[in-house]
Amino acid sequence: MLQTRVHTGAAAGQMAIPEIRKISTSDVLDALRHGLEDFWAHPSHYVLAGFIYPIVMTVLAFWVSGENVLPLLYPLATGFALLGPFVALFFYEISRRQELGLDTSWSHGFEVLRSPGLLAIATVGVVLGVLFVTWLIAAQVLFVGLFGGVAPTSLPALFTEVFTTSNGWLLIVAGNLIGFLFAIEVLSISVVSFPLMLDRHVSPSVAIAASIKATLANPVPVALWGLIVAVLLAAGIATFFVGLVIVMPVLGHATWHLYRKLIVPQTGRQVRSRAPSTNPARAMRSRRAT
Repeated sequence: MLQTRVHTGAAAGQMAIPEIRKISTSDVLDALRHGLEDFWAHPSHYVLAGFIYPIVMTVLAFWVSGENVLPLLYPLATGFALLGPFVALFFYEISRRQELGLDTSWSHGFEVLRSPGLLAIATVGVVLGVLFVTWLIAAQVLFVGLFGGVAPTSLPALFTEVFTTSNGWLLIVAGNLIGFLFAIEVLSISVVSFPLMLDRHVSPSVAIAASIKATLANPVPVALWGLIVAVLLAAGIATFFVGLVIVMPVLGHATWHLYRKLIVPQTGRQVRSRAPSTNPARAMRSRRAT
């Protein structure tokens, strides 16, 4: 009987949308600060994992050049960020473990692959993947509609068409507007969904509903978070993707802390916003400050 009640309670927890907090823009900045602190706690581990993103983007860039579909290079670079919330699972797990006072060695980031919520996480990851492919199709259709089916054969030729013609400027404006709409959709369904599934093992529908509810309850803070993500990702991409080895881990960790601020903890569960520092120098500075 007790076991039945336990399973029933767990199922109810997976079906119920968690309570949402109202936060301020200062909470968003605080989450970003905590994300930076988590990154600096073990930077070598996170930089190693962060190299995955620029490597993938570099491979995609060479593939695009080889296939003579250069017009898709910018949509690939920007649109691949739509998968960012899924790619950052490693960093959510590290922040979760640090919060609980567990071992945060880089190898433990892959514990996410053993999570009971892995199927739900993969399902929402597929949703983001579909949005990513849809964005690429939309970008291709827009380019063909403005310039025809003949793609430029070199980057200089592409830049000339885009920046020196009226159709090129229309492509810039319309393309970024369409991309913005995709970004809003991804932000609204993923701002807390992946950390929530990792933390409470809820279903994909509950995770997405909670994320949308959090967005609607906090439109200005979530919009600020989206702007921060966009600016930092743009800076990372502008450095030929090298900057992403810092940007991606920081945003991943910050997303976990933003989740903690947006979602009310489960009854009876104490959540520490920060684990004690494992860096002796930082701990000494902290003691001196107090």
